[in-house]
Amino acid sequence: MDDRTEELKELFVETTGEESVTEDQQEGPGELSGDVAAADATERVQELIARMRERYAFESGLDDETLTDLVVGFYADESDAELADRFDTAEETVFTARMDLHLICDADRDMPFPFKQLRELVVEDVPLEERAARLDSAMETVERSSRVAEAELRSTRANHRFVDEFAELLTDTELSDSHAATARDDGLEEAAEDIETNTQL
Repeated sequence: MDDRTEELKELFVETTGEESVTEDQQEGPGELSGDVAAADATERVQELIARMRERYAFESGLDDETLTDLVVGFYADESDAELADRFDTAEETVFTARMDLHLICDADRDMPFPFKQLRELVVEDVPLEERAARLDSAMETVERSSRVAEAELRSTRANHRFVDEFAELLTDTELSDSHAATARDDGLEEAAEDIETNTQL
């Protein structure tokens, strides 16, 4: 029994990169309320972002405080244009930041070709120019869409851990509307699809 427990712990650490299995379960976000809940949730979102920065190479150039506001704004259904205006930056920077943070919305998947087909090309590491040729689409469109696919794959490899925690924190503390819960459900559905895709490959 002890050996089995140790094996499971090692598998958890290898999969998630986290040392503690119970760290995030000790104090559930559902126990928080009011202004204290909002302040605590913001702090915890910032902690998650810091952990992501340690694990991934962020490209947006935005600091963690701005990224925290961006996460809250995303789950409050603010558009890239609205966020860019608020942070006095370019929409492209906001998009890059969202991909850094695995924050993908339905509009990102609105492509002139099947997203699943693109995702398979990304998994196979097909060169961008060849991807565009196979998908019969413009390089710029394929490049942007590929960034979405790459962000989704990173999220899937992390078992959608970060977006799931973002959504849970922001939903439970009423910092966002039902969009957060929807995003969480979508993440679980996409995880199942990606597992099937990776198994077939």
